[in-house]
Amino acid sequence: MDPIRLIVVMAFDRSDEGEHVAAFEAMQFDVEERAVRASRDLAPKHAGVIAWVREAEPDVGEHPPTILLQSGEVPEME
Repeated sequence: MDPIRLIVVMAFDRSDEGEHVAAFEAMQFDVEERAVRASRDLAPKHAGVIAWVREAEPDVGEHPPTILLQSGEVPEME
């Protein structure tokens, strides 16, 4: 089977307790350039933004993500 390619952008804000909380649901993109552009637009509005890409092969599993852009503070990715 062909690998599945996930391109995702996530933004985070700080809660009143100082913890990272997702600003909204993760956004998925078809093209890396659009994800990077969206991340740059979101960066000034949130405590942290990250865009990443990951390939998953149904027969093998997921590969580690590759960070396309990271701005500010984001929680550690698993």
